[in-house]
Amino acid sequence: MSIVSNIKSALSKTDSLREFMKFVEEHSQITDKSLAGTLMSTLTTIKFDGFRTMHKHVIEMTNILQ
Repeated sequence: MSIVSNIKSALSKTDSLREFMKFVEEHSQITDKSLAGTLMSTLTTIKFDGFRTMHKHVIEMTNILQ
């Protein structure tokens, strides 16, 4: 597999898989927190506009989570 160069430059250079996996785990937790914050912000600010049915509005909200 190949890795895009801008992602490759963000990865730390390690000699062991254990160190690399620890690095990936630490950064994925940050990403998960960021994603959770973005999702919560989107879900709390989305409003029913009255132009669609309530069913379509709820479907749109559930699609945000996927």
